[in-house]
Amino acid sequence: MTLPKIPLAGVVGNPIAHSKSPRLHGYWLRQMRVPGHYVPIEVTPDKLMETLRFLPNIGFVGLNVTVPYKEKALAIADSVTDRATIIGAANTLNFRRDGKIHADNTDGYGFLQNIRQSVPDWDPRGGPAVVLGAGGASRAVVVTLLDAGVPEIRLTNRTRVRAEKMREDFGKRIKIVDWVQAGNVLDDATTVINTTSLGMTGKPEMRVPLDGLRPGTVVNDLVYAPLETRFLATARAQGCRVVDGLGMLLHQAVPGFERWFGFRPDVTPAVREAMLR
Repeated sequence: MTLPKIPLAGVVGNPIAHSKSPRLHGYWLRQMRVPGHYVPIEVTPDKLMETLRFLPNIGFVGLNVTVPYKEKALAIADSVTDRATIIGAANTLNFRRDGKIHADNTDGYGFLQNIRQSVPDWDPRGGPAVVLGAGGASRAVVVTLLDAGVPEIRLTNRTRVRAEKMREDFGKRIKIVDWVQAGNVLDDATTVINTTSLGMTGKPEMRVPLDGLRPGTVVNDLVYAPLETRFLATARAQGCRVVDGLGMLLHQAVPGFERWFGFRPDVTPAVREAMLR
C-alpha cells in the first residue's frame, strides 16, 4: 500500500531565525492534527531561484516569503495574482504538481482582517487615512484601503520620491505629505497606520508628533515586537482605539495554510497567546 505524501511548507528569507511563522503554522498543525511540516529556510540571494525550483521535487507544496525576497519571488513565479502584481511583491507561493510556481500576496488581507477583528465597527469610508511609510508593506496596506473605500489616503515617507511613486501607481485619492508635516494631518483622520519599522525592537523610535490624534481614531502599528510600541501607547493614552501588528501576521498566514494543508485555521485568542509565549 502506498502511503500518502506528507505536505511540506515553510518560510524563506535572509535572515529567518526571527520569524514567528514556523511557530504559528506548527501550532495550527498540532491543534488540527494535520499531517505536515513547516520549516524556516534561509538562503542567499544567489541561491533563491535554484531553491524555489528545487523544493517542489522533495515534497514542498508552498512557501511564505519574507524580507528581502518578496519582490524577487514575484519575478521568479510562473503565474501571479492580480493582487500581487498591483502590490509588486509576493508573500505566499503555491507549488503546482508540474513544478510551476504561483505567487500571491496576502498581506493586505491580513491587515484588513486584523483591523476588522479588533475594531468590528471600523468604517473605512468614514474619513481620511494617514499611512506612515511607503515600502512594500505600505503598498499592500494602501491597495487594501483603496479597495475598502477610504476616500483619501495621506501618505508620508522619509524619502518623498517613494511616496510619489505610489501616488503615480495608485491614483489621485493619495495625497503626499512631507514627513516633517505628518503630525499636522492627523486631527481629522479616522485611521492611522504605521507601516515603517520605526519603534521595532532595535530600531529608532517613531518621532512623528501624535498630539493631533483625536479620541476614537483607529491607530494600527504593523510592528509586533514589541507588541505595544511607544506609537501605540501614546495613541492609547489619547483615547484612540489601537490595533497591534501581531494580528496581521496571524491573519495573512490563513490563506497559505488552507492551500497547503487543506484546512482553514481560525485566528483565536489562544493562537495569539501561543505566539506571545
